[in-house]
Amino acid sequence: MSVRPGEVYYNPRCREKIVIRTPAAHTGGGRAVMDLYVEPGGFAAGYHVHPYSQEIFTLVRGSLRVHLGGREVVLSEVGQTVTVPAGTVHRWFGNTDEETSFAVVQLVNRADRFEQLILRQLFGLAQDGKTDAEGRPGLLQHAVTMREFADVLRFTDRPWPLQRLMNGALAPLARLLGYQACNPEYLKRGPSETAELEELPAVVAARLGAAQGGADDRA
Repeated sequence: MSVRPGEVYYNPRCREKIVIRTPAAHTGGGRAVMDLYVEPGGFAAGYHVHPYSQEIFTLVRGSLRVHLGGREVVLSEVGQTVTVPAGTVHRWFGNTDEETSFAVVQLVNRADRFEQLILRQLFGLAQDGKTDAEGRPGLLQHAVTMREFADVLRFTDRPWPLQRLMNGALAPLARLLGYQACNPEYLKRGPSETAELEELPAVVAARLGAAQGGADDRA
């Protein structure tokens, strides 16, 4: 099931809310634009890479701290942007104890797969209390889900060849016990709510337009 503009998805474990601005279905799967709201203390689920996708964060308000390939980038000014190239280890954190931070996130390449994994599967697991403190699924769920979506996201706490070996060994047992890579319940679960999109500051809107132009050039 595709997502739609204005749909709201919430991850209580990571304390993040995503509001869909431009769904992948509107771009042939090549690009998605999401409004990311991070509560104080919020974070992305584990250090990870997107093997084939580029991720772009543009700050609207508050502050985000982005770990990017071994360095820290702090977004603290409206319109400030950081680009995460495909295959780069990264993770973001809320960087203020006083307010919910807001950034626009663009995911370029395999955006439809990203929506299915993040919004449908990982958020659904977090909502049902089936993830650890960092928002990651348990061992057997991890084996089937992350094996299926290895082209979209890979956690980096273990070398990828070792993860691939472990996931391959555990997946048959996980499926035998009823674990599913794409849980139909989560695919059918609706958004938390729908919301009117916030009007973006001119500098942020301009950066989004420039990024869209670049995506069109690469298409």
